[in-house]
Amino acid sequence: MMPPLDLRKADTTPAWCPGCGNFPILKAFVGALAESGLNPDRTVLVSGIGQAAKFPHYVTPPCNIFNGLHGRALPAATGIKCANHKLEVIVISGDGDMYGEGGNHFIHAIRRNIGLKVFVHNNQVYGLTKGQASPTSDEGFVTKIQTHGAVSMPFNPLALAIVEGCSFVARTFAGDPAHLNATLLEALRHKEGFALVDILQPCVSFNKVNTFKWYKERVRPVTTEHDPYDRMQALTLAFQWGDSIPVGIIYRSRRPSFEARQPVLHSDTLISRLSGVSAPTID
Repeated sequence: MMPPLDLRKADTTPAWCPGCGNFPILKAFVGALAESGLNPDRTVLVSGIGQAAKFPHYVTPPCNIFNGLHGRALPAATGIKCANHKLEVIVISGDGDMYGEGGNHFIHAIRRNIGLKVFVHNNQVYGLTKGQASPTSDEGFVTKIQTHGAVSMPFNPLALAIVEGCSFVARTFAGDPAHLNATLLEALRHKEGFALVDILQPCVSFNKVNTFKWYKERVRPVTTEHDPYDRMQALTLAFQWGDSIPVGIIYRSRRPSFEARQPVLHSDTLISRLSGVSAPTID
């Protein structure tokens, strides 16, 4: 069992604004990782560019890390997973990095159902570059660039993932630690295919609309009557936004993963064939 998170002992102090939603996400992730039983030595954290992309450097105890280019976390993670599918590969990204610059990779990684865990810090704004509207900003959201308000319809990552048959689709909220921890843990324990967790994460510096208070008044856990294997039910929830925002496990599918459908990976990993040494299994 890994020790609890203690930021005072971290090698690097997080470079986030005081009150940032990334702090509770970090705490919940480390707790969920410990509870999941995954071995940090056999786990790879992959990120692109952005405030969320700094996240892997602050995880204690440390896992393996790969930092990619802006929007390019998924291609790197896909390569790692294909080279050694016995590794647990977790992608940490923000809404701009994943849904904007990385949008095309996002679509096709889900279509392939590659076995990645993808945690997206969705603050509905570009935080690193000082507050431009992001793909998930609501219409009318005013920034120093969008002075008359964002005019484009916001990107709906859950609906797209459901339509593409993603094997695990969930949403949670950084302001509810218990729900956040439980959702991340469920995603870490997911065994087959692409797992997406969209994390509603307020930006205290550049998004004065979608605040902790704003979300707390609107987020509603999905009921026990919801069947996550019912695609139409899931789509109905994915399109709910405004006075009521559903959080929880929205959708599951029973599609086999990309790597499970590759005969070349059935006997051993690609990297073991190149090195001549069999890859160890995950503890």
